[in-house]
Amino acid sequence: MKFLSDHPTEVLILLFLIVTFLQSGIDKLTDWKGNIDFIKDHFKNSPFKNSVPLLLAIILVIEVVASLLMVFGVYQLYTSGTKEIALLGVELSAITLIFLLIGQRLAKDYAGAMSLAVYFIITLWGVFLLNS
Repeated sequence: MKFLSDHPTEVLILLFLIVTFLQSGIDKLTDWKGNIDFIKDHFKNSPFKNSVPLLLAIILVIEVVASLLMVFGVYQLYTSGTKEIALLGVELSAITLIFLLIGQRLAKDYAGAMSLAVYFIITLWGVFLLNS
């Protein structure tokens, strides 16, 4: 697996983010009602309380698109060594995390917001490596 030896950190970060966001997207698709119910309760005292289904759909689309871009990016990294598609997927992942952070902060879930920092640091590291 030469590409893993040529780009080990990039590939491992991409795989981590693919698992994270693809699983999250699949969970939203397979348990839409459960996710809506949970998030409506979570945001009951926030400005987003009446927009939960729309905002969850937006997050779902971005997560799935980012995951697909990263899957194709891993393939592209393996076949040609180019990083552009993978970088775009990781950048969309970062945007998703910022959206989630905004939601957590407005819901006053500071522990949840803080836990996103770990994902964001890994994502930023991916942006840095894929951009160099």
